[in-house]
Amino acid sequence: MDIRQTAEQITEAVGGRENIAAATHCVTRLRFALNDESKVNKEMLENIDAVKGSFSTNGQFQVVIGQGTVDKVYQELVAVTGIGTATKEDIKNAAERKLNPLQRAVKTLADIFIPILPAIVTAGLLMGVNNILTGPGIFYDGKSFVDVNTAWKDFADMINVIANTAFAFLPALIGWSAVKKFGGNPLLGIVLGLMLVHPSLLNAWDYGKALEAGKVPHWNLFGLEIQKIGYQGQVLPVLLASYVLAKIEVFLRKKIPDAFQLLVVAPVALLVTGFLSFIVIGPITFGIANWLTDGLVGIFDQYAALGGLIYGGIYALLVVTGMHHTFLAVDLQLIGSKGGTFLWPMLALSNIAQGSAALAMMFLSKDEKVKGLSFTSAISAYLGITEPALFGVNLRFRFPFICAIIGSAIAGILITVNKVQASSIGVGGIPGFLSIFPDKWGPFFIGMAIAIVVPFVLTYVFGRIKKVK
Repeated sequence: MDIRQTAEQITEAVGGRENIAAATHCVTRLRFALNDESKVNKEMLENIDAVKGSFSTNGQFQVVIGQGTVDKVYQELVAVTGIGTATKEDIKNAAERKLNPLQRAVKTLADIFIPILPAIVTAGLLMGVNNILTGPGIFYDGKSFVDVNTAWKDFADMINVIANTAFAFLPALIGWSAVKKFGGNPLLGIVLGLMLVHPSLLNAWDYGKALEAGKVPHWNLFGLEIQKIGYQGQVLPVLLASYVLAKIEVFLRKKIPDAFQLLVVAPVALLVTGFLSFIVIGPITFGIANWLTDGLVGIFDQYAALGGLIYGGIYALLVVTGMHHTFLAVDLQLIGSKGGTFLWPMLALSNIAQGSAALAMMFLSKDEKVKGLSFTSAISAYLGITEPALFGVNLRFRFPFICAIIGSAIAGILITVNKVQASSIGVGGIPGFLSIFPDKWGPFFIGMAIAIVVPFVLTYVFGRIKKVK
C-alpha cells in the first residue's frame, strides 16, 4: 500500500483540504470535523483500498482504516494537507458546534458514559462468571457448582466482590466522568459520588422496607427533616449533582484569587452541592427515576411482545444516530433499582444480527475487498462492536441492514415474552450470555439462534434474487 497516495485519495474524497476543519484518529478510524459533509464522495472513498468503511456520527465523519495502518495514514494526511495534528477533544469541540440541542444532549450523555464503559463491562463479565459458579441447575440438578464443590465458594465470593465494586460505587464513576465533562475537577466528582453512597446512609435498596415500616432515618436541619438515604445504583441524582458541582466550582475559580482557591473553591463547591443533593436534587431525581423505570417496566410487562418488536428492531437505528448511548443510563438505572435490565439482552442480539447479515454478504459478494471486510466486521459484531458491519457493509448495501433488523426484532419478541433479563452490562455479542441470569439462558440462546440464522438467510436469499455483484 502507498500510504501517501492513500492519504491524498482520502483527502480528495472528503472534499479536499479546504473542507477539513480538523482531523485526528483513534485505534482504527480517521476522525474528521468537516465544514460540509455533503461534499464527501462516498463512492470514491469506499473504492480506496485502505478504507474499510465510513460513517457520520455526532458531527464527526469517520473513516475506518484498521489498527496499525490508521496512524501511518494520519501522519501522511497531516503532511499532505498541512492541517496540523489535533486531539480527539479538539475534534469533538469542532464537531459539537454543528449539532442541534437534542444532538448535543445525546453527545453529552455519550461523553459521560463511554469513558466508564470498560469498568462496567469488566464488572459485567466477572458477574457472569459468578453467575455460572453460583447459579443452580447449570452443572447439577437443583444445585449450583459451589453448593457441590464447596472449596470454590470463597473463590466465587471474591469474584462477586470484585465484580460488584463498579456497580456498588457507580455514582463515583459517573461523578468522575460527569464533572470532568462539565469542566470541573474530576476528583471532586469522585468524592461527590462516594458521598451519595456513604455507608452511614440508608442503603437505597432497603429504602422500600424502611418506608413501609415507617423507620426511615432523618436529619433535622433547624426543623427541616431530610431523609438519610443513599443513592446506590442511581444515575439521575449524581448526573444533576455533578453538573451543579462543576458549575459552582467554575464560578468560584473565576471569582476567588489564586492564593485562596485551595482553601475556598473545593470546600465551598462540595459543601453547597452536598446540601443541595440531599435536600433537593436527590429526592426529586430519585422520584423521577423510579417513576420512569416503573413506567418502563409496566409497559414491557403489559406489552412485552410489542416492546421487544420495537426495541429489538430500532436498536440498530439508534446506533446509526448515536442515540444508543442514552439507553446505557436507562440500563444502569434498571439494574440499580430493579436488579436487572430487559433492554440490554436485545442490544446483544441486535449486534449479533448485524454480524450475521454482514457474514452473508461475504458469500454473496464477488469483490475480494467486500468479502474480507464482511468477514472481519461480522466477527467484530459477534464480539460486540457493530460499527464496521453497520457502516462498512450493511448500510452500504441497505438490504442486509433491513434483514438484520427483521431478525433482531423477532429475537426481541421472543426474549421479552420470556422475561429474559441481564444482571449487568457485558459484551454485547455472543459472549453476552454471561450477563444473562442463568435461569433465562434457554430462551436467550433460542433468541441468539434466531439472530444468527434469520438475518443470514434473509440477506443471502434476497441477495441471490437481487443478484448482488
